[in-house]
Formats: sequence, structure tokens, C-alpha cells
Amino acid sequence: MSEKKNLLTYEGLRKLEDELEDLKTVKRKEVAEKIKEAREQGDLSENAEYDAAKDEQRDIEARIEEIEKILKNAEVVVEDEVDLDKINVGCRVKVYDMEYEEEMEFKIVGSTEANSLQGKISNESPVGHALIGSKVGDVVEVETQAGIIQYKVLEIQRSN
Repeated sequence: MSEKKNLLTYEGLRKLEDELEDLKTVKRKEVAEKIKEAREQGDLSENAEYDAAKDEQRDIEARIEEIEKILKNAEVVVEDEVDLDKINVGCRVKVYDMEYEEEMEFKIVGSTEANSLQGKISNESPVGHALIGSKVGDVVEVETQAGIIQYKVLEIQRSN
């Protein structure tokens, strides 16, 4: 079974690469220094600083592994080539919430980049999944825990 491709925008790819570089070059050295300092304090069996540093080291290594796995299966969406006739990953979309009578704007991204506080929704989320493939003027129904929400697609544009 092949692994699922991780859809990323170019911005998302750069952020992950920068984070990976920082973890490997800066954070690894910092935590190694903390471990060294804690060891120099003597008895490790009751050394909370040593335990905390080892926990931090484990977390850093786990995040490095996670990022490397994401990048290994990354498929970058070239936002300049996104078809603006219909919604897809890499688009910024303006919709009208028909129940609350308000306009909302989302950027459709791959699941690894999703951040609802920044208006970035995953193509795999209920809203993102429902919007994918829609055109301007379409009314999309999204089934959520709160019931069915209807959005009218007002505008599709490049996200950059």
C-alpha cells in the first residue's frame, strides 16, 4: 500500500523545511548542552533537569522524524497553476454562509498545513472536502455536527 501524498502549498513546504533545519541545527545542540549540564550535576536518578532535557530531546527527534516523513511524501501545489474555474487546494475562496448571512474567506490547504485560526482549512475537513470542485455561484451543503450548513461560493482566487 502506498503512503498518502501530503499536499502542501509552497509556503507550507518552506515552513516545514525551515522548522526541520532549526530542529536539526539549533534545537539539537541546545538540548545536548542541557543534558551535558545536567549530567555534570552528578546523580541522575533524582535530577529533574536531566529528565526534562531527555524528554525534550525525545520530542525534538519525534518531530524531526514526523517532518521528514511529511516531506518524503510531499506533493507541492503550484498555486500559480491552480485552475480558478473550480475550488482546489491552493485557492483562496470567499463564501457566503446562508444561515448566518455573512461572508467568510478560506484558504484551502493540505491537512498538514490546516490552521482554522489563520483561515486555512484542510481539503480533508468537512467544509474543505465539500468545497473542492465547486464553482462560483454553486451552493454547497456541508454536513457538520451542528447540522447542515449551506455556503454559496462567491469568489475563487489565487492565494498569493
